[in-house]
Amino acid sequence: MKLVLFGATGHIGHAILDEALARGHDVTAIVREKGRLASTHPRLHVVEGTVEETSLWLAYAKHADAVIGAISPRRNGTADTLPQAAQTLLDTLDGTNLKRLLWVGGAGSLETAPGVTVLDNPHFPEAWKPEAQAHSRALDVFRASKANVDWTFISPAALIEDGERTGKYRVGGDQLLVDAKGVSRITVADYAAALLDQLDNKSTFRKRITVAY
Repeated sequence: MKLVLFGATGHIGHAILDEALARGHDVTAIVREKGRLASTHPRLHVVEGTVEETSLWLAYAKHADAVIGAISPRRNGTADTLPQAAQTLLDTLDGTNLKRLLWVGGAGSLETAPGVTVLDNPHFPEAWKPEAQAHSRALDVFRASKANVDWTFISPAALIEDGERTGKYRVGGDQLLVDAKGVSRITVADYAAALLDQLDNKSTFRKRITVAY
């Protein structure tokens, strides 16, 4: 497939890039600064730009099969970045022939009990809240959108960390997935694999899913 990837210089975005190239996909990575992406590959094309520069990336997206958003608000510290980026992607892709959009979401909006989210936990780290809340607002943007776009919002486990790629994981919906010990975790490598596994999965169109062990 031909993919357009935003956020390839980030930790999760870079893992998605590596996984996509390993699968034989062609990737156009849209990055703010080319110098921050050291990867080189015959099937990788790096373009300097942002989500907001729609005419720039649409020139590549019109030849692509899917767009992947692995965007973090950390670069400028603005909580509005994620929901705005989500809205821009949805609005721009609406009316084009490119309908598939995969989005790297957060775990904070997942439910631990009916009506109770991970973010509601009083022990949730304060330092993580702005980004978690931004991801939650981005999810609201997707759910409210009337755009003709087959999006999938993929939330990771509560703990996403470095580790081996096993290729094994479980898929859930709006509830936090935990293992037999009550731990919710997944490696970055397996999250990347799980995300790319959704490219052709029509059962996850216009839904939030979560992946964990």
